[in-house]
Amino acid sequence: MPEGSPPTSSIRASAEAGRDDDRAVTAAPPRVVIFVEDNGGDWHAARLGRALRARGAEVVVTSLPHCAFDTGRADGIHIPGFPDRLPDGAFVRAVSTGTLEQITLRLGILHALAHAGVRVWNSARAIERCVDKSMATFLLQQAGLPVPLTRTVEGRERALCHARGRPMPLVVKPMFGSQGNGVRRIEAADALPPESDVAGVYYMQEYLRAADADEHEDWRVFVSAGRVVAGMARRSRTWITNVHQGATPSRLVVSPPAERLAVEAAAAVGADYAGVDLIAAADGRLLVLEINSNPAWKGLQSVTDVDIAERLAEDFIAAVTGTAVAVAAPAARASP
Repeated sequence: MPEGSPPTSSIRASAEAGRDDDRAVTAAPPRVVIFVEDNGGDWHAARLGRALRARGAEVVVTSLPHCAFDTGRADGIHIPGFPDRLPDGAFVRAVSTGTLEQITLRLGILHALAHAGVRVWNSARAIERCVDKSMATFLLQQAGLPVPLTRTVEGRERALCHARGRPMPLVVKPMFGSQGNGVRRIEAADALPPESDVAGVYYMQEYLRAADADEHEDWRVFVSAGRVVAGMARRSRTWITNVHQGATPSRLVVSPPAERLAVEAAAAVGADYAGVDLIAAADGRLLVLEINSNPAWKGLQSVTDVDIAERLAEDFIAAVTGTAVAVAAPAARASP
């Protein structure tokens, strides 16, 4: 070793100290944003924010309509509450309702955040896939998952051609929509709604309920980071079983087949977290009915002991910081 050179142990110590300094920088509290519905009090965001802050995160709650593209900034994006640099992570609770142009801008903001290296939960791509029922159903089917027989077409004449060759009743859903709003059961092809009621697009699905049933049931399974967090059964005297439409939620012990379907459905659309709706056909087949990339969980929380916000916060922070989450071995599951 040349005279005057530091000993190898000193070099090693200096390198390790440098790595410690790097770790100290990366160990700074993550700065995250929760995007909620504009002008709405969000029960979910309050609980999620509390769980994130308990894990040391700095949390800002805002709405995508308040964000902007801005070439006056070096990063090109304005997010309220982040004047100097972009957040480390963005949790999307809601995109907020709006015109096509407004929704396009908001999804563009999410795409741009991901492009800039921000960890976005769920990504704009996953949200786009789920909000479009036809694309979600296509991706689920292409992933080999069982889905109801479904056809999506433009124009009432094309819809009539399909409906006249199908057993009745038939379910017609708006391509964009949630919580059971706008869903119809038609008993004859001529009862198809006018184009103005469905924006010219007909998403038609086989009716899966038993004809003589006096009570109807399906299941919501909540998935986060590739694992099932909780589930609930939804029962109703009517064939629409959304809790917002009056269905009664009850605790569900998720069976292995249902768990597998839910986890694979979330993976098929690229969702970090999702509400997966499952249904049993009259012949007993278990099918993936729908998937929601911005699922509410207030009804589900009322029937489970699992703190859903805590699980989401744990998984989200792990994704933002690149750390692993320890997953306990699953308990025995029984139904559906």
